[in-house]
Amino acid sequence: MPQIGIGIVGGGYMGKAHAVAFSAVGALFDTNFRPHLEMICASTATSAETYRAAYGFARATDDWRKLVRDAAIEAIVVASPQETHREIAEAAFAAGKPVFCEKPLGATLDDSRAMVAAADQAGVANMVGFNYVRTPATQYARELIRGGALGQITWFRGEHTEDFLADPAEPATWRTKGVSNGTMGDLAPHMINAALALIGPIKSLCAEVETVHKSRPGDQGAVDVTNDDHGQVMCRFESGAMGHLYFSRIATGRKMGYAYEIHGTKGALRFDQEDQNALWLYDASSPAERRGFTKILTGPEHPDYAAFCQGPGHGTGYQDQITIEARDFLKAIETGKPVWPTFRDGMEVNQVIAAAFESSKKQGWLNVSAV
Repeated sequence: MPQIGIGIVGGGYMGKAHAVAFSAVGALFDTNFRPHLEMICASTATSAETYRAAYGFARATDDWRKLVRDAAIEAIVVASPQETHREIAEAAFAAGKPVFCEKPLGATLDDSRAMVAAADQAGVANMVGFNYVRTPATQYARELIRGGALGQITWFRGEHTEDFLADPAEPATWRTKGVSNGTMGDLAPHMINAALALIGPIKSLCAEVETVHKSRPGDQGAVDVTNDDHGQVMCRFESGAMGHLYFSRIATGRKMGYAYEIHGTKGALRFDQEDQNALWLYDASSPAERRGFTKILTGPEHPDYAAFCQGPGHGTGYQDQITIEARDFLKAIETGKPVWPTFRDGMEVNQVIAAAFESSKKQGWLNVSAV
């Protein structure tokens, strides 16, 4: 059973999650490729060595270029800040190495388009990290929609809402500066990805993007906030369905508000990531006296659940979503066939975000293809 050397750029929150996923994926899914944690890269030699020892890597470095060039590194995970994604990915593709990049794909739409071009030219496996859409419940929702269980989709409502900056007294950090670190760069990509996966491409939209708390406390006094707190998008999908999306980091009381509701001519679905092992289904063909939303608890019969647990209703968690991503990335490398979501799928998310910013600026409807 062949090993594959994994290099991860970025040892923080997501770097750790990917290290754990690649350590576990072979045992959980019996993959043909067995990952070997070869090298971890961080911003300083000290932190890189700390991550190496903690996560079980063979080596550490503070130079991502060294990691990319290393012959023992056969696949690369980019889990560093958004503004570094393009340069690292382009260098990896130039070296002929598969790349898994955390969302958002690029810090800008131009970055994302350049990364897609580099991936296409290299012809190697590429994926973007939209982990939430890989819960067994949401995978099953996709199956239901594709199978026609809801009939013609007429409306979609999606949100990604959290409250980590709801308190205006919360100090300024790296999260409150730079467009790519705002809500539209940080939270919106996940739910836009879900909308595209569940309903299909967005044709046109009308958006509002706003910074509510325009300054926050800093060490030397008030600090200007240079990115957005929340945004809302009315949209029309290419299928004809109407939609509404809302994203916020100031939604008081919301911890993991990745949620959606879908209406169709034959039924409806509801999902909330704060209860990620449940999906609510309404079947309009049921007898009138029994019509109502039914709670479906995920179990071994649902996509990718059985690898983690044999008991229905026992549930899967956040780390499991990352491990499913690792399985899919290894599959793409092994087969040479694209596994969704590719860099191009990530670029399409960035295009919707760019259109939303432009619509908000112009205060009107905009075709997504125009940006």
